[in-house]
Amino acid sequence: MDYRILLQKENDAVRERYELSMERIRSMDTEEMGLPYGCYFKKVSAFIRRIERLAKRVEETGLNGEEGLEGTSLTLEALQEENYALYKDILPENYRESFANPDYAVEVLGDGYGQLLSFLYTEIRADIVYAFEMRLMNITILNELFLEVYNLFAQAWEEGKNAPLEQLIKDSLYWFVSDYAEVTVDWRIREGLDPALSFGTDIVMKRDLTDLRYLYAYGEYVSETEIKLASFMNSLPQETIDQMASTYTEGFRKGFQVMGRDLKKKRTVVVEFQLGFERMIRRAVEYFREMGLEPICYRAAVESVNRRANGRRGYYGTSPNKQYDYDHRYDSALYMGNAFKERKLAVLRSAYETYRKEAAWCAGPALVETFGEEGFAPENKKSALALNAHQEALTLAYANESRQIVNQYMPGDETSFTIIAFPKPEIGPDFEAVFRETIRINTLDYEKYQKIQQCIIQALDEAGYVLITGRDGNETSMKVALHPLRDREKETNFENCVSDVNIPLGEVFTSPILKGTEGLLHVKNVYVEDYQFRNLRMVFKDGKVTEYSCGNFEDMGEAGAAGNDKSAEAAGTDKDAGAAGNDKDAGAAGDAGDARRQGQALVKQVIMRNHDWLPLGEFAIGTNTTAYAVARRFSIGDKLPILIAEKMGPHFAVGDTCYSFAEDSPMYNPDGREVIARDNEISLLRKTDMSKAYFSCHTDITIPYSELGDIKAVRADGSLIDIIRQGRFVLEGTEELNEALDEADDGAAGLDCE
Repeated sequence: MDYRILLQKENDAVRERYELSMERIRSMDTEEMGLPYGCYFKKVSAFIRRIERLAKRVEETGLNGEEGLEGTSLTLEALQEENYALYKDILPENYRESFANPDYAVEVLGDGYGQLLSFLYTEIRADIVYAFEMRLMNITILNELFLEVYNLFAQAWEEGKNAPLEQLIKDSLYWFVSDYAEVTVDWRIREGLDPALSFGTDIVMKRDLTDLRYLYAYGEYVSETEIKLASFMNSLPQETIDQMASTYTEGFRKGFQVMGRDLKKKRTVVVEFQLGFERMIRRAVEYFREMGLEPICYRAAVESVNRRANGRRGYYGTSPNKQYDYDHRYDSALYMGNAFKERKLAVLRSAYETYRKEAAWCAGPALVETFGEEGFAPENKKSALALNAHQEALTLAYANESRQIVNQYMPGDETSFTIIAFPKPEIGPDFEAVFRETIRINTLDYEKYQKIQQCIIQALDEAGYVLITGRDGNETSMKVALHPLRDREKETNFENCVSDVNIPLGEVFTSPILKGTEGLLHVKNVYVEDYQFRNLRMVFKDGKVTEYSCGNFEDMGEAGAAGNDKSAEAAGTDKDAGAAGNDKDAGAAGDAGDARRQGQALVKQVIMRNHDWLPLGEFAIGTNTTAYAVARRFSIGDKLPILIAEKMGPHFAVGDTCYSFAEDSPMYNPDGREVIARDNEISLLRKTDMSKAYFSCHTDITIPYSELGDIKAVRADGSLIDIIRQGRFVLEGTEELNEALDEADDGAAGLDCE
């Protein structure tokens, strides 16, 4: 069935409102408007009229041309021109004078009005994808909101005023987001659960993927990245595509197998990817269908009520402008409050109740991540909307409570996931070689690593705690307390993780006991969620972060602090951490104390996720020295995602454990022993107060082998077992891992890699 047929009834019901609103917007061209706001309304109304023409074409000719899913009568050049026209206003070269830019909006429209009207325009820009998906309801309600705000100004002009009261505009925006949450939030839940909403799936499975015009059928921004990726994928032999897709889908299946969960009870799987990977995704869908799973391909959210502040989930194209995304990451500051939090939770609960059956059928997400793009150095703008301390607390509370609702309908102990990553062309001239090496890394010998890692686990299970130290300037000195084992023949502390849910393989991990876990975690350079941290330090006491800092702002003047090393966002939003966010008197870097406060703000925002403290949720030892060698050989260590980087040395994760919401489900290693370290003192609070048990975050920090000193397991009698000594595996049975480390050192000998 054509996806749009499902929307026909809804579109027919709203069509009169849609046409009336478009007619009214067209008539605005002839009206006198007061300056400077008239410029804004003319600009935005012109954009809406473009959307009207686009929607008409899509409705009349199919998804992207007369032949619909079978092809398009439009040339590639015509589609490229259309795509550029839709997104040109927010592209970096034009963004300086775009009303989507809060700086420009405030400059032209004034402080207060600028932020509100920039928010409105940004919401209206979601019309692009609504037009491609023929969601007339969403276009209509945004048209009506635009007209409501315009009428406030028109009335003010009639009364001889320059503008209406700012609060009137804010009220209109607030009630729009709140009242229509039943449309926007409900749809967001449905599109992540219902395979009948097959807009994305139809493109993947029915279009001619050798004709790159298919990329423009989504309505996403299409850059050279997507063109090059799709072309490269088309150049690969079918055997390679099969291997990539099989590794990905088998990882998902193995996740259920390893966790002892019944995949046969499930009917759907959520498939997430970047545009350009469709050839692999098509093959993966075929493999999933052989498992009895229908794909759900849903788009990354476009409206503020559903967007994530960090990262995107679903399918997506390259961002037309990361600064634009960054400027609007906290647009929820316009409406987040106690009442809205409860309103959104109520709508979320109602939506899951409506789609209860679909939620029970969903097996979980299968993600294809990408890496290789240049680092983003954001500008922190005082004009951008920002959460205050109360709103931060409400946002964290919403995340916690919403996760509990989701878990009621999709229990964590009944679903699984898988994640795999591949490079993008931006990684440089070695792209094809790095891609081939990534495939190799993703398909390393499962049984070989399982056996080596079992040796590590056997040694660690003799210990009461583990000592981890750094070298060559790394000051790490950590003690990690382990759960006592009653019977080592039947129980273990560490999970033997190979290539199932997290691809590539290569780690053993545990949930430490918090009491007795203490020390300093220090990394000279580490990337966390695309942000580089220099001299990151985190102090733990009884397993909880008590102090944190980074050196990103040391020896930097005002200009440097604004742009280098992806850390300008450090100016942050948390006043308690010394952030400069809304403090108009704060300098960019200032004295040492100011630099320290800004560094703390960066850590709190990105790693701590605005929590005042977090527990140590995971300790792991990565064993994928092959990945480390590849990173050194191609000098791409700073571009690898945490999915790969966490396998390249020991890592520590702050936040929830790896078993959150599934702690009571037994987990067994391949040797048959139960992994009993699934809880810590915080997660156990779920038995008395669920709100205190989880943090809705899990952030990994890896110490690379080059900075690693020793890892020693300490028995109850104080005797030591060396696992790693001066960055090399010395435990019997693990020595083979050093071959890749030696290769990395040899390959880097002539390079200035540090």
